[in-house]
Amino acid sequence: MGKVLMKGNEAVAEAGIRCGCRHYFGYPITPQNEISAYMAKNMPKVGGLCLQAESEIAAINMVLGAAASGVRAMTSSSSPGISLKSEGLSYIAGCDLPCLVVNVQRGGPGLGGIQAAQSDYYQATKAMGHGDLRLLVYSPSTIQEIVTLTSKSFDTSEKYRVPAMILTDGVIGQMMEAVDFDEMVISTPADKSWASCGHGDQRKKNIINSLYIEPEKLEAVVVARFKRYAEIEKNEVMFEEYMTDDAELIIVSYGITARICKSAVNLARKQNVKVGLFRPISLWPYPSDALLNLAKKDITKHFLVSELNMGQMVDDVKVSTHCLKPVSFYGRTGGMLPAPEEILAEIKKILGGKA
Repeated sequence: MGKVLMKGNEAVAEAGIRCGCRHYFGYPITPQNEISAYMAKNMPKVGGLCLQAESEIAAINMVLGAAASGVRAMTSSSSPGISLKSEGLSYIAGCDLPCLVVNVQRGGPGLGGIQAAQSDYYQATKAMGHGDLRLLVYSPSTIQEIVTLTSKSFDTSEKYRVPAMILTDGVIGQMMEAVDFDEMVISTPADKSWASCGHGDQRKKNIINSLYIEPEKLEAVVVARFKRYAEIEKNEVMFEEYMTDDAELIIVSYGITARICKSAVNLARKQNVKVGLFRPISLWPYPSDALLNLAKKDITKHFLVSELNMGQMVDDVKVSTHCLKPVSFYGRTGGMLPAPEEILAEIKKILGGKA
């Protein structure tokens, strides 16, 4: 196919179709509506189903039903809509079902605004539904990476039977870049012997359930689930390092903000200021060990967290680095984006005006 110019929202939809997703359920909300529109136009061409549900709550429960039958199912929304889906996501996690959720973040809380934000970090990584649960959370910084992570999300979600989320934002969702779908790695779907599809008396009947009346049984199920979570933390961490080898200050940033910060690093390097960038790609599992290794280096003096919120990832960086080095924050919120020059000014402030 070669390279094509696509919006981020269109790219994640096309990638989902190419990964074998044939069941998409959604509800309109800015700035992710292109995903639903693309699915509505293209799903019928491959024999798939795109259904606009009556609400976000209905959509996520349709995903639960489809996933329980063993098919690849997907939904998308933006911040307030994801909040409405959180109960259903808890049920999906409690049923040990794989699926993909795309959150094209906007400003909040409440209705907030329709501009880009990263203020759903807490929600995605710490509190995506009630109970003891985790979601796989990936944060792309390019349109090409959206495509790659869509395939990764489906595969890893099925491997561990854990719902996955691609946490993007209004900028990445709306911007256009060249995408090469030939770079996607399309794997064969994992074993689905657990699914509740017809069995024809050839195997034991499968019951998909998240309700356990006996506390001993529920405890055993949750503990077993966390053993799988531990495997994910061991095997599925993703991150990028940029010019960290000799960096005195390391910026920790993800998604669209990481692109801005990379430009700030390049500006700093032109002025002989030793700065690097650490970009978590998987927000859960979080790359804690890699950050700790950087904190243990004598040359590393400071960490600067930058994101489009009031500092939600800061605590993860502090915990990961065992507070061995100071951790500061610089960000914008409400739909505002920092310029690379703003980040550079903050870097110089931290390093005592060094230039």
